[in-house]
Amino acid sequence: MQPLAYGATQAQILVNQFIRSVYNWMAVGLGITGFVAFAVANSPGLLQVIYGNQLIFFGLIIAELALVFYLSARINRMQASTATGVFMIYAVLNGLTLAFVFLVYTSASVASTFFICAATFVATSIYGMNAKRDLTSMGSFMAMGLIGIIIASLVNLFIRSSAMSMIISYVGVIVFVGLTAYDTQKLKMMALTQPDGLDGGVIRKGAILGALTLYLDFINLFLMLLRIMGVTNSRD
Repeated sequence: MQPLAYGATQAQILVNQFIRSVYNWMAVGLGITGFVAFAVANSPGLLQVIYGNQLIFFGLIIAELALVFYLSARINRMQASTATGVFMIYAVLNGLTLAFVFLVYTSASVASTFFICAATFVATSIYGMNAKRDLTSMGSFMAMGLIGIIIASLVNLFIRSSAMSMIISYVGVIVFVGLTAYDTQKLKMMALTQPDGLDGGVIRKGAILGALTLYLDFINLFLMLLRIMGVTNSRD
């Protein structure tokens, strides 16, 4: 029985190390995004360059999407340092496009929403890490919900309905809470099924991809909550 216990302990140590690495890289990405967004929001020149030219703004959005697809599709073929660099660049670009948050909403509501989002994210991640049942079916359902949100958001670009926007936000909170739990469990299973003898570069790439996944969950959950709870500067 002792070898089994030892093996279980070793497996738990590996899982903890991998998950810690994922969250560390996620925190680094969020920190970079927040710093860049705040800096841009306080720079009239950068605001004019980014938001005063639709070509540049949408070019940044397209570049972000391209980096996400590139990193997800080619993570196994690139060096760990390259994967890390791509993730950092994505965090910077996201900060450039999220600067509007500090312009539209009051600083107090941004801060309070961030802490609420962080608490919700942590609680959901803990649930996903310790859930006994398989969350795959829930993850698939939430993925379909995400597709619905994207379609509804595109439609709302044309009809500009505040009621639909609010409905999308509430549904989005549910979807990204569910995806956070599912993605956390998936990362735990990834750590448990890693073969012995993997080099640090392979583990680093897995951690970067996991960090990107949870980073996206966090950012989208934050934006959905901000639409619901945020106080705009026009209300001051």
